[in-house]
Order: sequence, then C-alpha cells, then structure tokens
Amino acid sequence: MKNKIFGTDGVRGRANQYPMTVEVALALGRAAGLFFREKNKKSRVVIGKDTRLSCYMFENALISGLCSMGVDTLMVGPLPTPGVAFITRAYRADAGIVISASHNPFYDNGIKFFSSEGIKFSDEWETQIENLVANNVFSEDLPKDNEIGKNAKVNDADGRYIEYAKATFPRKMNLNGLKIALDCAHGAAHRVAPFIFRELDAEVYSYGVQPNGLNINDHCGALHPGYVQEAVKRHHANIGIALDGDADRIMLVDEKGTIHDGDVILGICAKNYLEKNKLKNKKIVSTVMANYGFIKAMEDLGLEVIQAPVGDRYVIQEMLRHDLNLGGEQSGHLIFSDYNTTGDGLVSALQVLSIMKEKNEPLSSLASFIEKYPQVCINIPVKDKPDLNKIEPIQKSIHQAEEKLNKSGRVLVRYSGTEKICRVMVEGKSKEAVQELADSIASSVKNEIGSNK
Repeated sequence: MKNKIFGTDGVRGRANQYPMTVEVALALGRAAGLFFREKNKKSRVVIGKDTRLSCYMFENALISGLCSMGVDTLMVGPLPTPGVAFITRAYRADAGIVISASHNPFYDNGIKFFSSEGIKFSDEWETQIENLVANNVFSEDLPKDNEIGKNAKVNDADGRYIEYAKATFPRKMNLNGLKIALDCAHGAAHRVAPFIFRELDAEVYSYGVQPNGLNINDHCGALHPGYVQEAVKRHHANIGIALDGDADRIMLVDEKGTIHDGDVILGICAKNYLEKNKLKNKKIVSTVMANYGFIKAMEDLGLEVIQAPVGDRYVIQEMLRHDLNLGGEQSGHLIFSDYNTTGDGLVSALQVLSIMKEKNEPLSSLASFIEKYPQVCINIPVKDKPDLNKIEPIQKSIHQAEEKLNKSGRVLVRYSGTEKICRVMVEGKSKEAVQELADSIASSVKNEIGSNK
C-alpha cells in the first residue's frame, strides 16, 4: 500500500477504489487498534457514519479491524460528525471514527479520526497510523482469543446529541414564532435536526430527510443552498438552514432570500461575543479563503483575524494555540469551542437563532454590517497534483492577474485536500474583472493539468 493515505480531512476517495477500499479500512482499524492499545491496556472506539450506501461495508471493516486487535467498539449509526465527537467524549472513549465524505457525492466516502477529547487527529498521529497501515504486519500483535474486542450498539446516541445541542441554546428562550426551512441533505442529521428545532418550538419545514444511500448532497444541502432558498420564499420563512451530508457545516438564508456563508455567520457570532465580553483575547480564527470584506468588518470591530490553512482541523489547531473560543471557514464550518471541538452546523444555527431572538432582529439586519468583496471560485478537475509553483504557464497567469488587481484584491490557487481538484479563487472590487481573471487562470490550469473525467 502507498504510504500517504490521509488528506486534509482524513482518508477520502471514491468508494471501492484505493484508498477507500475494504482492505484499507480493515488495515486502518487494525492500525488504530494497535496505536491505542500501546497507550492503554484496554481501549474502546466510537464509530459513526452518514447515510451513504458504502458506509455499511466500511463500518464492518473498521469494527473487524479494531476488534481483532482487542479494542471494543461502540456503533452510533448515522449521526452528525460533531455528534460522534460529542459521544466520544461522553463515553470517555479513546477515539471516535466517522465514516463520511462530508459534502461529496454518494459515490465518495471517507474515514475521519477523533481523539478522546473529540479533536481531529494531528498530522503526527495520522502519520503514525499511515506507517502502521503501510507495514501491514499485525500478526505478531494479535491478542489472545479471550482478549478479542467486543462490539456494541449505542441506542440513545440520537437523544444524547439532541439534548446536548439544545443545551447550547439559552434555557429561558425558545423559537416560538419562527418559521425555519431546513435542508438536511439526506445526510447524517436527517433524524436529529428536525427534532432539535421543533422541540424548541419552531415551525419547521423539513427537506432532505429521506436518505436512500444514493441521494446524499444530491442538489441539496449546504453545497446547493438554492434549494432551501426557494423553500424560504415558498413558506415565507424567517430563516433557511442548509446542512451538508455530515452536518458539520452550514449555510444560512435570510428572510429576503439572501444566502449567507461561513464568513458572515462567523462575523455575526463574533460581534455578539464581543458585545457580551465572551470573546477570548479579542481574536478569531478564519482561513486564507476568508473574504476581505469580512476581514475588514472584523478589524473595524477591533478584532484580529488569524488566517489558518483551509480545513476546520487547522482552524481548531490555531484556536488551541492562541487560546481562542471562536473560529470558522467560509465553507460553513463554525467552531464554538465553549460547546464542541469540531465544526457543528446545528450548534452554529442555534447560536444565530438565539441572537435573532435576543435582539429581535431578522438575519438580514444582523448580517448587514459585513460588505463582502466580489469573489469568484472555480474548481478544475485535475489528473494529479504536481507542484503549482513549478508550472510556468499557471504561474504566469497568476502574476498577470495580481498585476491587474494592483493590490485591490487577491488570488489564491490551491489543490483540494480531499479531491482531485484545483481551486482558483480571485477576489476584487469589480465582479466583472474578477470573473475575467478567474476564467483566465482556470483556463491555464485546465490546459496544463486538467482532466476531462
């Protein structure tokens, strides 16, 4: 097996193709079992998943690998990624594993690891797991026949997570009088999300709650917020909430039908935290993809924005390094470390809803202080991922764009950490100019390394 199998968010790829094969999943289970057995005499690991058809085979492979190394496993079934992180902490487990490809189509899948604290594995831990998988020699470490691990099902995981999420909402407040259009993307939150908002007395119009293994993220959810945008208009809702397949990210739609991404949500919550003197060290963490208009709005509030690499685990690492309690990504990952240790779409929605109720203001009003720069992002499928700095035509197109922007915007060209995609982002004052420059760079990327697949 190849040595490098982890990307920016665990292992991810097309199901039944390397690295997302049953053989790799089995080896990952055994490697994780050996890794934690060396730290503790007896270990247990929580395993959750989203609603993809391929989750069944990976779930069984991971459980088999872990149990074969003497580790006990706890199955929670389909549950949001932040729910698995929460259950891992609640059960004092040694690790949590989520089987999900997040926002990707059904034919992809992934495996993400969480520590006992509910924090995604560090690069160092992932490297150690990779090395164990690459060596793939477990026969010498197999436990005795009476020390093989046991598997059990956690029957109350949904209820535990629902109560946990509701507890992040002010106890003396409810959502009575609010209409919510909710899109669960036929994913991991299809059971828990409607309950959470209804139990807080909201009027909920639920979509994307009939998973069949193949329809997760299919023209719905956080990557396709236009679906819930139409629902907001149709029901005259106060807010639209679009989750992705594993419910760790979110997009919101205001009562006027305007879509608001993670930058805006983070900005609204940061301002509220600042007003309540709850924001640690007057700093927040975002990523290099953050819109300049958002950054300027934060600086106008007197806040410092620390920009991490793309990926919510890098956001969390910076939050831990600087002792901060709020961070997020434009893509919709929001981390409220006072409540959870990873991106949590439902907790994020509840925080915004609490601000709306407390201030008696619509979402459009809360978001109005952020004036975002026009930003164009283009995704180009690629054959492989050579060093972009060494491809002269691409570098030339980037430099030409930067010269035309003349320090009134920026260019970011990078590979996706989870897919064979090159992302081109151009930001500036003029929408037309930004689009033209982004198209030019994308054309160069396509000509040099693009794939027609």
